[in-house]
Amino acid sequence: MKSDRLKNVREVCSTLADKGEKMKLTHLDSNGKARMVDVTDKKETEREAKAFGKVRMSPGTYKEIKKGEGPKGDIFTVAKIAGIMGTKKTHELIPLCHPLAITHIDVNYAFDDKESVVNITSSVKIKGQTGVEMEALTCVMLTALTIYDMCKAIDKGIELGPFYLLEKSGGKSGRYAKKREA
Repeated sequence: MKSDRLKNVREVCSTLADKGEKMKLTHLDSNGKARMVDVTDKKETEREAKAFGKVRMSPGTYKEIKKGEGPKGDIFTVAKIAGIMGTKKTHELIPLCHPLAITHIDVNYAFDDKESVVNITSSVKIKGQTGVEMEALTCVMLTALTIYDMCKAIDKGIELGPFYLLEKSGGKSGRYAKKREA
């Protein structure tokens, strides 16, 4: 069974290589077993990641919550604090993430009145040996989940997502920015 899993991982990597894509699964050892990446020898650099997420709801719910108050209180402040607090615990939630000394976290909202959507953007910074992509994604997801929790009494049909990395900078792999659809 273990050899089948390793064989499947190697086949995926081989298929991607055949398409000209490089893929190295850094969280797997040479036997295909999960491992935490050793960052001991990695250079410490300034790193930043930004992520995005959506919360979609009915127009009536949107109109009510855009005011900021809901059945449980100040929706957007509580959600922002939840996102920030959760970001600092990413390593406790995702097994192979490193605990990080995060230097900055921010959460911003943009309201789309036409679509009844709250757009969430997070930004996470660090000076360290590994990136903060997972922390930025955790931030927007927990912020969205908290908005849902704060509003579920008035609308259980709230939809969350999509969530994705917008950009990251720093480290050996350098800058990444999601290509925007036209």
